[in-house]
Amino acid sequence: MSINTALSDGIMLISEHHMRLLALLADGQFHSGTELAGVLAVSRTAIWKHLQAMADCGVEVVAVTGKGYKLQTPLQLLDREEIVAHLDERTGALINRMEIHAVIHSTNAHLSEIARTTHVSGQVCLAEYQTAGKGRRGRNWVSPFGHNIYLSILWRYSEGPAAIAGLSLAIGVAVIRALRRAGVDEVGLKWPNDVYWNGRKLAGILIEVSGEAGGPCHAVIGLGLNIHLPQRQAEAIEQAWVDLQQILGFQALQLRNRLAAGLLNEMMPIVADFDSLTLANYLDEWRTYDCMQGRAVTMFIGGQRVDGTVKGIDDRGLLLLEEADGRIRAYASGEVSYRAS
Repeated sequence: MSINTALSDGIMLISEHHMRLLALLADGQFHSGTELAGVLAVSRTAIWKHLQAMADCGVEVVAVTGKGYKLQTPLQLLDREEIVAHLDERTGALINRMEIHAVIHSTNAHLSEIARTTHVSGQVCLAEYQTAGKGRRGRNWVSPFGHNIYLSILWRYSEGPAAIAGLSLAIGVAVIRALRRAGVDEVGLKWPNDVYWNGRKLAGILIEVSGEAGGPCHAVIGLGLNIHLPQRQAEAIEQAWVDLQQILGFQALQLRNRLAAGLLNEMMPIVADFDSLTLANYLDEWRTYDCMQGRAVTMFIGGQRVDGTVKGIDDRGLLLLEEADGRIRAYASGEVSYRAS
């Protein structure tokens, strides 16, 4: 395991003291400044400065005179041993290397850089915090420290990108399976790669593929899943969202490592087998999770706007949209938004 505690470009620095301090505060209880300073062998002023730095990346700290400091919300830091302990045998064999970073620009961008300079496959990257988390179409993915899951997988395929078309839909099925195993009901899939709960976005999938048309190619499969979004960070989100704390209560905060393992258990076999099993093996299940079926939507394709009613997906994974003229057309890409019927 690699624990990366600093960004080389200096955007954000998380020191070993920061991580030790967070480990002490992770229980959500009050700890005096004197106690924390003694354990870390630093001054009380240094403790205050460390906490201020962490607040800037989404860790909410409460300070009460006479009681000390506590986290507004308890957190569970990523723990490689706990994650590995909950991996099944095949998943463990498929993972060539697992990195856990305290701070990183983007888990997807990191693995994309590795893919350009090595021939490794089966690499997994998780992070506590992303300074430049990536969403679809260049959007920023809000990534507060220590509360959510930011996970990417690098895998290589012998064929070209066309051979793995529809991989994002199959990964959506994997994420739903993992969430249902964790006790999250009423989750669905919004084409092409969002996970929704009761009309609000819970997770997003971003797959970036690079390679020659005739092969080989590599894919970086990224997942961002909301476990707890602090209000200050959530204000930057421009769509309806939800996190697992709202769904499951505070027990969700203690599921982070087990859920990371559960996601890998579902995702890794699909990633590894997709060049042979293909999308056809997941279409029927994807359709059972489709939360857009029959909904009135607006599709944006560049500067073009198309209104229609969703009629599901075809066998290639394309969105079927019944438009105003009564014709049903298939779309390979686009930005879909719900609208009033």
